[in-house]
Amino acid sequence: MYKKIILLFFVFQFTLVIAQEQNIVAKQTAMLQMDIDSFVGFDGMGNIYFIKNNIFYKKNEKELWQYKNVSLGKITKIDFQNQLKIMLFYQNFNTVILLDNQLNETQKINFSENEIPILVEATGIASQNQLWIYNSLTQEIGLFDYLKNTFKSITPSFQGNLKHYESDFNSFQWVDDKWNWFAVDIFGKITTKGKTSDFDQIQFVANQEILFSKEEKLFLQDLSKNSIYAIENVDKSFKNFFYKDQILSIFTNQGITNYKISIP
Repeated sequence: MYKKIILLFFVFQFTLVIAQEQNIVAKQTAMLQMDIDSFVGFDGMGNIYFIKNNIFYKKNEKELWQYKNVSLGKITKIDFQNQLKIMLFYQNFNTVILLDNQLNETQKINFSENEIPILVEATGIASQNQLWIYNSLTQEIGLFDYLKNTFKSITPSFQGNLKHYESDFNSFQWVDDKWNWFAVDIFGKITTKGKTSDFDQIQFVANQEILFSKEEKLFLQDLSKNSIYAIENVDKSFKNFFYKDQILSIFTNQGITNYKISIP
């Protein structure tokens, strides 16, 4: 009986250590009080991007820029990965606006006027003067050349809805309504990355890693290791979050708080 008690004690201690290792402790580094509606993110040049009263802003310590277009309604998506070619998507008007680094409008693309019918549900900046497009009329992903005004589908039609999507210059990634995570490259090659956890918000951070929130708690999921880590020491009543280069920004009613986190 005594040996069983000792064995149970060590099993409990070992389980406790494993549970503790499944957490990531965030270290607060900065707090910026801001009265804004939505925090979009930050870039590597010290600029932050946000929305207030449906006006898009770019701000750093010295300057503030803004872009306003009331006629197009609510801003649906913003892509600022190319600071010289920032994209705003207005889904209700099936329109994309391209801006320069001072938020001057350089191009307006109304897909309803295109020769080939396109109803954009998802979009982002791709390489070689192109936009990623998910055309909900055909349920295909393709590339739109905004200089030549041409569209090319690169995937077959697929079923299901996009719960979340992100893109970079070379790939478009999405999670469908069954939590399946996919990616397609500019040549049309589709990769299945796995199944994500149920989430309220999500951001892809690496090849098979995601940050996600559920019921005001934040987690990192590594699909390659089949592991989920709780993010500790962050504000719980947050509106949204953004991660880049080991900096986690949490947006609350009080403003934006930055944390340093180390992802395993």
